[in-house]
Amino acid sequence: MSRPNGTRDPWQPQTRQDHESIVRELHEILTSPHFCNSKRYPALLKYIVENTLAGRSDLLKERTIGVDVFDRPPTFDTNSDTVVRYTAGEVRKRLLLYYSESKRNTGIRISLPAGSYIPEFLPEHDESAAHGEHAGFQAGHQSDSENHGYPGEETPESSLAEAGGASPADTQAEGAASTATVRSKAFKRGILAAILVAMALIAIFSGFWLTRGIDEPQAAVNDFWKPVLRDQRSVLICTGGVVFQQNNFSGVITAGKDSAYPFVSMQIASAITQITGVLERTGGTTQLLSSPSTPLTELREHSVVLLGGYNNQWAMRLLQSQRIHFTPEPVESIVDSQDPQAQWVRDRSQGYSSADDYAVVARFRDATTDGWVVVLAGLGRNGTEAAAQFVSSPHYMQLLRDRAGKDFGTHNIEAVLKVSVVDGKTGAPSIVAVHVW
Repeated sequence: MSRPNGTRDPWQPQTRQDHESIVRELHEILTSPHFCNSKRYPALLKYIVENTLAGRSDLLKERTIGVDVFDRPPTFDTNSDTVVRYTAGEVRKRLLLYYSESKRNTGIRISLPAGSYIPEFLPEHDESAAHGEHAGFQAGHQSDSENHGYPGEETPESSLAEAGGASPADTQAEGAASTATVRSKAFKRGILAAILVAMALIAIFSGFWLTRGIDEPQAAVNDFWKPVLRDQRSVLICTGGVVFQQNNFSGVITAGKDSAYPFVSMQIASAITQITGVLERTGGTTQLLSSPSTPLTELREHSVVLLGGYNNQWAMRLLQSQRIHFTPEPVESIVDSQDPQAQWVRDRSQGYSSADDYAVVARFRDATTDGWVVVLAGLGRNGTEAAAQFVSSPHYMQLLRDRAGKDFGTHNIEAVLKVSVVDGKTGAPSIVAVHVW
């Protein structure tokens, strides 16, 4: 599969052994540190490689991948939900990093070209041949230096021997020619050295920018949580509780202090896990409490994350003074106090498990608690889960930072999210409004 000139062109596997070699290479990639700690990136790479090997590359389109790999509905909006494009970009970067750091030479390299979801299989450069060519070049180069001429070219001594002697003028002319040859070869060696240095610098800076491309989105997550963790590393996660109420739209109502057995839904449990994970990754510790049993004095001793909207009394109370907040029950909507036309409400003509949800993501310095407060609250439980996923995701945090501007990491911020809901499952969020002050 190597090419005589050392270049790598796309290669089409023909035999069973070819396919098996690609599958083995795929396995090595997926178990590498660049992929093994993620679910999304290995899933995409495995899907596109396996479908290409099976001759189904026609399936490798953004919508099909979104449905098959990321469980998106067939009608999902590819403009607002960029999960496929974002993940493909990350896979492309991680493949480049993997091969730049790998010492293996398996004969095959898997690549994902820019602007495509169809992988290419490239023949690795034959390192032994490359070393052989390099050794041959060095040997020939040394021989040439000793002879002061190119391979096969007559030296002044051999010319004199064959001619039986030469005049001093001839000898001087040949000596000048030999000197010119040496200088020419030295110049070529200088050019070659300059090219090698340039290639090394390009490789170094490429690695720097690739790494920066991976780290930069994570910086957006860190920027969001930085003020929350700046004052105190211990963060209180305060969540609402509910009890069953079948005649209510959501099937539950808010649990009060007198509720014997309050509970949280799977969506809120997922939100707790997401927030605990992101805070621990950024150097914080967490404590979990229930909203009905949490006094104000407890809130004043910590930075606070409030999960849930209408089932969380503290989220409702502390948001009430903000521009974007929830309306009192039974309306259950999100409004913008400075824009009377802005109101976000669930469609009650659809079932609870089918109606799109809306959520508030807020981070502000609160006068009541004299500390930083983060509110992640949906009109329903799907919105709360999506809000937690949103502030844990480098991709979505980068989108929010782009909308918020340079003051993203220091100023107060509120955002409204629209969240698709299909069969009770939480879909991808999209930003519909942002306010920074």
